[in-house]
Amino acid sequence: MPDQRQDLLESRQAKLDRLRQRGIDPYPPRFHRTCDTAAAVARFEAEEAKPPETSESPLLSLAGRIVSMRVMGRAAFLDLQDHSGTVQALLRQNVLGNGFDLLKDLDMGDFLGVTGPMMRTRTGQVSVEARELTLLSKGLRPLPEKFHGLRDVETRYRQRYLDLIANPERLATFRQRSRIIQGIRNFLDGRGFLEVDTPILVPVAAGAHARPFVTHHNALDQRLYLRIATELYLKRLIVGGFDKVYELGRVFRNEGIDQDHNPEFTLLESYQAYADYHDVMQMVEAMVSTVAQQVLGTMQVAYGEHVINFAPPWRKVNLKDELQARSGIDLDDYPDDASLSRRAAELGVESHLRESRGRLIDKLISTFVEPHLVQPTFLLDYPEVMSPLAKAKPGCPGYVERFEAFAAGMEIANSYTELNDPAVQRQRFEAQESIRQLFKDEEVDRQDDDFLTALEYGMPPTGGLGVGIDRLVMLLTGQPSIRDCLLFPQMRTLTEDSTDPAAEPEK
Repeated sequence: MPDQRQDLLESRQAKLDRLRQRGIDPYPPRFHRTCDTAAAVARFEAEEAKPPETSESPLLSLAGRIVSMRVMGRAAFLDLQDHSGTVQALLRQNVLGNGFDLLKDLDMGDFLGVTGPMMRTRTGQVSVEARELTLLSKGLRPLPEKFHGLRDVETRYRQRYLDLIANPERLATFRQRSRIIQGIRNFLDGRGFLEVDTPILVPVAAGAHARPFVTHHNALDQRLYLRIATELYLKRLIVGGFDKVYELGRVFRNEGIDQDHNPEFTLLESYQAYADYHDVMQMVEAMVSTVAQQVLGTMQVAYGEHVINFAPPWRKVNLKDELQARSGIDLDDYPDDASLSRRAAELGVESHLRESRGRLIDKLISTFVEPHLVQPTFLLDYPEVMSPLAKAKPGCPGYVERFEAFAAGMEIANSYTELNDPAVQRQRFEAQESIRQLFKDEEVDRQDDDFLTALEYGMPPTGGLGVGIDRLVMLLTGQPSIRDCLLFPQMRTLTEDSTDPAAEPEK
């Protein structure tokens, strides 16, 4: 049985060879486009509204990918798609002359430049009437059979370029992502924060409970890690004299992949001297609501079956009280790992014999509390065992000044009143190392001695914040998975025996 896809590849290669034999460069170095397709249509419609004696129909040069071809003898209609939309090109043999012959060597997916006036066809469609054609790039691979409305998830994530070609709404999502990030930068810059860069390759992967990626620096003959957070370097800058700093960039955690986790993701961290977690709460409310209004034109966003209202003030609930109300567990009644593990198991929460109290509490929160935090909510005052970098809450032994912000049952932000007592911080780090030794497979915060040295020079009271940008984009754009907000999500590499997921022959 003949290989239909191989025949298509050979057909395109043959067309490429014919073009070159005719002296046509299938990949010319430049084409001077007058404007994009949306601007061309808008310009034409504006001219249409003028009196006939004052309207103009100049020659325009438009360009785009061929996404539809309809040949009707001596005429043809091609749809050209660019970043702004699609425009129809009308090709007539009596207008193009020998230039019409180019049509025989064009395929869906090729990039084409068209020069001519804008006009309306008899069906009323705004089109460009081709006076001149320029092939800009010959596509050697056919688009997938289900090109229009490509829905195969594997193909969409693995070959994002095909997803963007086939589903223009994806372009809109990623444009919104860029606008959201720019809006966050503008908000923080307007409040006097300074954007900075900190190392990605670090000698100690600290600042979060996560397993790092490991690498080796040949010249230094030293093991290094991809950063899992930017916190400890940004706090060094507060020690050094900056009052307000932030970094917006990639961090890397060697963890699983699911609906709201990807091993590399975009994280915003900010630190403000002479502030606490109450100040940060107000800033988060203001920042998210402001960005939503600017980018979407509203603070109310549809997400799944819910409408999330990001307008301040957000609801505030105490973690210990909310967990007790939802599960019946008073954390103070279970002060050790074993007793809490037994109680969690009685409630159907999967637990292992050797799990730390902090990890068990996190499971209980995820099971009983988080699913109910649909509208934007601050969950306040976490147990100290879960928060080694946060300052103790006065009058509440065993708890710290920390909040996490949730919406649609998903964590989007984390904040502390930062611990700035170097002796206490050292004790907390040592306690984390003890947990690591006792519970071998658990990820805990790592001791960074250079950071401890920095703290010994003095750090003012500070409010810190971390925001998962990808999750925030999920919420603001209504996407069900973090992969829909990442242009190139992490995927398992195809083996030599694997089939190209887009390798379906076009019809």
